[in-house]
Amino acid sequence: MRKESVIEKKLLHYTGKAIADYNMIQTRDRVMVCLSGGKDSYTLMRILHLLQRRTNHKFELFAFTLDQAQPGWNDDGLREWLENRKIPYQIMKEDTFSIVKSKIPEGNTYCSLCSRLRRGIIYRYAEENGFNKIALGHHRDDLIRTLLMSILYNGEIRSMPPKLLSDNKRHIVIRPLAYCQEKDIIKYATEQMYPIIPCTLCGSQTTLVRQRVKVLIDQLAQDNPKIPSNMLHALGSVKLSQLMDRKQWDFKNLEKEQMIGEQKTDEEMDIFAEELF
Repeated sequence: MRKESVIEKKLLHYTGKAIADYNMIQTRDRVMVCLSGGKDSYTLMRILHLLQRRTNHKFELFAFTLDQAQPGWNDDGLREWLENRKIPYQIMKEDTFSIVKSKIPEGNTYCSLCSRLRRGIIYRYAEENGFNKIALGHHRDDLIRTLLMSILYNGEIRSMPPKLLSDNKRHIVIRPLAYCQEKDIIKYATEQMYPIIPCTLCGSQTTLVRQRVKVLIDQLAQDNPKIPSNMLHALGSVKLSQLMDRKQWDFKNLEKEQMIGEQKTDEEMDIFAEELF
């Protein structure tokens, strides 16, 4: 009988809770896990594989890895890891590395173009091969950092939803690690000794905005450890009436709504009085 570690139990609990809360995976789903070779996607694959076994294989799992032709790429360890666990997989080579390097000036952030190219390939492969769910390895800290980055640098309140219908309505993207903390994933990755494949694109950029936002949240959490979990909770507890989005509220005509409300109150009071007497 395989013994679970304490950290594995924790990750299984929070992943299972996220899947249940957002109805991410149903019976007979064909789930394509995007396995990049980093700690997050390995952990996602590992935890989903354990959950699949617990459910007696009620859903299908498949690992999709994109070889972006980065210098030094070596997926031998990844292949062995998957084959030892009998996880079906595909490693596809597409030279997006050269495109990103040629289009983005040195010193600028590669992430936006890189992720856009990668997303197009992933969506196409999933559609061509009949996978109805695409699983990504973003965790709690990715979600809250994205929220703060969006507010500070883009002037928008947005993040990464745990479950997303793509713009063309053909794909559902899920993030089962949405409740999991990065520090737990790091600890688990050390336990599991994953054959990590380093990224030579975003991994080579040490001045990323995302890194600065990470440091900021970590510093705030030193004084109040609840700040990261409060930020995650805020993503699911939006009070639209307390914001200032004119697309959500007709501020110009609130007075008319006030008058209608007053009229309704008068009518209700009249009805109440009639019932009394």
